[in-house]
Amino acid sequence: MADDSIAVVDLDRCQPDRCNYECANFCPPNRTGKECITERGEDAETGDPNQIRISEEICLGETCGICVEKCPFDAIEIINLPQELTEDPTHRYNENAFGLYGLPVPEPGSVTGILGPNGIGKSTAVKSLAGEIVPNLGDYSTEPSWEPVLERYRGSELQQFLGRQIDGEVTIARKPQYVDQIPKQFDGKTRDLLEHTDERGDLEYLIERLSIQPVMDQPIDSISGGELQRVAIAATLARDAEFYFLDEITPYLDVGQRMVAARLIRELADDEAGRSMLVVEHDLAILDLLADSIHVGYGEPGAFGVITPPKSVRKGINEYLEGYLTNENMRIRPDKITFEEHAPRSTIKGMPLVEYPELAKSYGDGEFSLTVDSGTIYEGEVLGIVGPNGIGKSTLAKMFAGSIEPEEGSLDFALDISYKPQYIEIDQPMRVDTFLSSITDEFGSSYWNTEVAQPLQLNRIMEQQLTDLSGGERQRVAIAACLSDDAELYVLDEPSAHLDVEQRVQATTAIRRYAENHDATVLVIDHDIYMIDLLADRLMVFDGEPAQRGHAGVPQEMRAGMNDFLADLDITFRRDERTSRPRINKPGSQKDESQKRQGEYYYAP
Repeated sequence: MADDSIAVVDLDRCQPDRCNYECANFCPPNRTGKECITERGEDAETGDPNQIRISEEICLGETCGICVEKCPFDAIEIINLPQELTEDPTHRYNENAFGLYGLPVPEPGSVTGILGPNGIGKSTAVKSLAGEIVPNLGDYSTEPSWEPVLERYRGSELQQFLGRQIDGEVTIARKPQYVDQIPKQFDGKTRDLLEHTDERGDLEYLIERLSIQPVMDQPIDSISGGELQRVAIAATLARDAEFYFLDEITPYLDVGQRMVAARLIRELADDEAGRSMLVVEHDLAILDLLADSIHVGYGEPGAFGVITPPKSVRKGINEYLEGYLTNENMRIRPDKITFEEHAPRSTIKGMPLVEYPELAKSYGDGEFSLTVDSGTIYEGEVLGIVGPNGIGKSTLAKMFAGSIEPEEGSLDFALDISYKPQYIEIDQPMRVDTFLSSITDEFGSSYWNTEVAQPLQLNRIMEQQLTDLSGGERQRVAIAACLSDDAELYVLDEPSAHLDVEQRVQATTAIRRYAENHDATVLVIDHDIYMIDLLADRLMVFDGEPAQRGHAGVPQEMRAGMNDFLADLDITFRRDERTSRPRINKPGSQKDESQKRQGEYYYAP
């Protein structure tokens, strides 16, 4: 194989007991007597049959690709690496396994961002920086040591950081990506968890800023995803560390809460201790506001990943959206991600699907009340729904679905509604393809594959068990299940959670295209301004006092709706001059103050 190619075998997908080794039998080198694709040998512990290995020295590379085509389980990838990768990988897990090229550089007193798709080695990079794994520089056959790693990065800031980390001089605090796993690892009250982390004496300040006082005496397994996220952020920032790693701070948080979390991280980076903050984040507006520099990650998820040298935040995000990295002379995506030039949309209203009166609903003894202004939802439109957490958005969705009844006003329409909830609970041991085929007869058709499976990247997880899926995979299956149902109204509650930037755009495209092709009406509840900006025709804005009272306004045009929503948060947006992407103005900046004076919070016209 050429030096710039690798062979990757997904051993979770390789099932020799269900095939006839087509990969080996049709391999051209094998057919000339060479041992290119061979058997690994039966697993001594499990007795599993012989899976395959591929000799990267003998393999003909991506120009052949016969084994890739012949494998019935999509377990093989032959990939041409970018020519710019002149060195061996920083770390490779094993023969025919994932390889990572490059590492991010934590900078004292700075927030460093990592932007890139899921599955390209961000966690591997952090484990290397944290000393949890010793990078093997591509030599997985021997026990790795730190000396060659320090030699590889000699003369760089990374060498200094790794040297101090090896000597035990760097303390590390980490926030996990999937906060819904915390209750499985900790049994007790929120207060018990947080008090163990209070190493700087700032816990009470963090509790107040993150508004988690109401859940302090609740069992950790009884609080919501948004509350868990804020508890995890507080637990991490309360540590007295030199290096903080925060893996996705925005899932389940509303825009206001995201801003608070970003400001707290910024404050800690700016204090006199010179702490290093490394943040993986897919909300580009928050990353743009928060980071001092970013590393772009690219590659083939599950096969190889590359972490670029640091870039300025604006340049890095714009190049990522463009799909082309200038310094690296590297195209990382065939198509660029584009945004509309102007906020207003010329919405052509169809026939009314739902005309609903003023509604009211309350819970408990006046604990929470929701009022809804009367309005109309039209056939074929995508209606974005925005507002803080705990304000009644899901309550309205459930009233539309008929699962709860309003106390004032009546909903006498009978609609078939397909609903994707905010928190996805999957506990049934069922394969993904079995689950989705039980929802629609269209499953597996060329149309369904094009409109649903391909944009949501489902093909490679079809044979996995629902219970084994990651948070992002579970989200994509839930979106597919919602869109596959035959309904008149589709309601998706926070479809962006745990999806990377490209997956969010693809999910947005799938939702938008489905609505247009089926003349379907879609309600999308989400806190990612990018997704709402790309997706919605009109906007319904919720305001009020979270957990006490909520109010849903009349659906309105995008500019008016976003102005109402952002004015309540005291946040202004502008369009990037090059890409037209939404960017948050720094609070108190000249642009921020100017737009507020004009009353144009959703970019000035």
